[in-house]
Amino acid sequence: MSGAEFGLSVSVFLACAVEAVEAMTIVMAVGYTRHWPSALAGVGAGALILAAIVAALGTALTSLPIGDLRFLIGVLLLLIGLQWLRKAVLRAAGLKALHDERQTYIAETEAARTAGGRRGGWDRYAFAVSLKGVLLEGLEVALIVVTFGANHHRIPLAAAAAAIAVASVVAAGFAVRAPLARVPENAMKFAVGVMLCSFGIFWSAEGAGASWPGGDSFLPAIIAAMLIAALATVLSLRRTAPR
Repeated sequence: MSGAEFGLSVSVFLACAVEAVEAMTIVMAVGYTRHWPSALAGVGAGALILAAIVAALGTALTSLPIGDLRFLIGVLLLLIGLQWLRKAVLRAAGLKALHDERQTYIAETEAARTAGGRRGGWDRYAFAVSLKGVLLEGLEVALIVVTFGANHHRIPLAAAAAAIAVASVVAAGFAVRAPLARVPENAMKFAVGVMLCSFGIFWSAEGAGASWPGGDSFLPAIIAAMLIAALATVLSLRRTAPR
């Protein structure tokens, strides 16, 4: 496995793990509060839709010329990465509240309890909430899987990293029977934002015709520079933020 493929796998794993934790919190809330079979059916439906999106986008992207493909993938990853990194920097600087899965679980549980009662053996509320949670949390991951995998024609590798992340989160969630509040989710989002921005810069520049010194071996330098810039931004915001 090359360095780029290793970075691909780690980035997809972390991104998918973060979104899987958030989706798992929603599913557990409606599952334990209302009806597990309906909630799991919503999860299954959402997973099938995401798999179809990955297959369709993957086929469309890999048909593009390699230069156009890398430029498009680089721009997409940079846009997604900047969104993740902006929120992570604001949280690290204390300008945005840290994401708390326990509070999310409490809010989702309360909403499930006050929703209308189910009829018979099927709960439309549990199905709909689980489906929406999986889709909303999984769409960005699906795009990340496709973009990372399509660039090296290694969509199966990216999909495998995503599957391992989801399986790990699901196993941990059912083992503790509680929201995974101790997962360092905010730190993981910071790392994912840095990785996505770095790969985005690297591939968009290559797609535009630029050549990096040493090829793929220059990628760690971009990641290090992006991390230093992000940490410097956090320190600057902490100094200038109103107390």
